[in-house]
Amino acid sequence: MEDNKEFDIGRSDNKSGKGMGWYVVHTYSGYENKVKVSIENAIENRHLENEILEVRVPVREETEIKNGAKKTVSRKMLPGYVLIHMDADNNDAWFVVRNTRGVTGFVGPGSKPVPLSEEEMAALDFNTTHEKLSLDVNEGDTVIIVTDAWKDRVGVVKKIDAGKQTVTVNLEIFGRETPVEFSFAEVKKM
Repeated sequence: MEDNKEFDIGRSDNKSGKGMGWYVVHTYSGYENKVKVSIENAIENRHLENEILEVRVPVREETEIKNGAKKTVSRKMLPGYVLIHMDADNNDAWFVVRNTRGVTGFVGPGSKPVPLSEEEMAALDFNTTHEKLSLDVNEGDTVIIVTDAWKDRVGVVKKIDAGKQTVTVNLEIFGRETPVEFSFAEVKKM
C-alpha cells in the first residue's frame, strides 16, 4: 500500500484531508444567523482568523408584492445550512464549528466534512439580486387592478402562474365574465 501524505492529518480521524475550502454545516432550522454570529465570535475570541476565513448564510434578494406595494425581502437560499470558508483539517477550527450551539454537523460522509467544488460555489450565485416577484393573492381572491386601462376594475383570481409571474383575473366586460391576464405588479388584493 502506498503511503499517501495527503491524508496524514494528525490527531483526529474526523478530518477530510482536503484543507482550506468552503464547507457546509447543517443547523437547526431558524438557527442559521445565530450559528453565524456564534462562530464569528469564536473566531475572534480564539484568534482563528487564519483558519476560518468567512461564515455565510446564503440569501437571495427577492421582490414581493403585498397590497400593491413592492418590497425587497431576503430569503435564505439554503434553509438549515451555513457555509464556512475554513481549514476543516485544523483541529481547533473544526472543534469550534462542530461544537457551536445549533450546529448538527458537517455535510459529508460520516463526520468527515467535504468541501464544495468551484462549480457548486458558482451555482450558488451569491452576488446577484433576483427579480422574482411573489404575490399575497390566492385563486378565488378578489383583486383590484392598479394600472392601465383596467385601473380600479375588480375581479376574481382564476389562475396564478408563478413561472410567468402572471395572474388571470375574471373581469366583467360587456356583461360577461372574461379572463384577463395581468402581471403580479398590476393587481392588489382587496
